[in-house]
Order: sequence, then C-alpha cells, then structure tokens
Amino acid sequence: MEKSRVLVVDDEPQITHIIRRVLERTSRYEVRTENEAAHALAAAREFQPDVILLDIVMPGADGGEVAARLQRDPRLGDVPVVFLTGIVSEDEIGADGRDIAGKLLMAKPIKFDRLIDRLDVLVA
Repeated sequence: MEKSRVLVVDDEPQITHIIRRVLERTSRYEVRTENEAAHALAAAREFQPDVILLDIVMPGADGGEVAARLQRDPRLGDVPVVFLTGIVSEDEIGADGRDIAGKLLMAKPIKFDRLIDRLDVLVA
C-alpha cells in the first residue's frame, strides 16, 4: 500500500519532529518537515504532498500567506491544508476543528488521534 505524503510546516523544530514521528509510526504516512515559511512552497513543489499541515504564526510569513501561495500554484492548488495554531484552544475551536478560509483549523497542543482521523479523511 502506498503511503500518503504529508508536509509539516512549523517554525518549531520540536513540533515538526514529534508530528513526523507520530505519523510515521502509523506506517501510513511519509512525512517531510520544513521549519521556515519561506521554504514551504519549494518544499511542497519538490515533495508533492497529499496534505499540508501548516502553522499559522511563523516568522517571515504567516500560514495564511503561505497557504495563498500554495493555492496559486497549479500543481499544489488542490492539496488540502490543515492550519495548526497555538493562538486558540481546542475548546474554542471545538473537537472536530473549525473551517477557516476553507481550511481545517486544529489547536496546539495537537491531539494526535484527532489529527490522524482528519488526515485519514483528507487522503481517502
């Protein structure tokens, strides 16, 4: 079975490392991480992910700017983006996440069982 490809973009290396380990442990995902928003578009073009997990608050460019660049790229425009944020809590977002600009929003700290459930739906 072919693994789904997930690109994780977050300026905190420890977060991208943990997400990578958790997702790869399922044996269903191939994960690439990027810790600089400025390199996210190039990483996505090279990796061709099935889903992108994207932090909202990053130095240099926020997640919304990065998502807009991804959407304008003809090869990446249809790739689902899940925004990750520590700005609001899961109680404020709700257990199922919330839609922002057509993209799912999930709170940090990440509940990995919920994240995996969301990814399974997005890549199905």
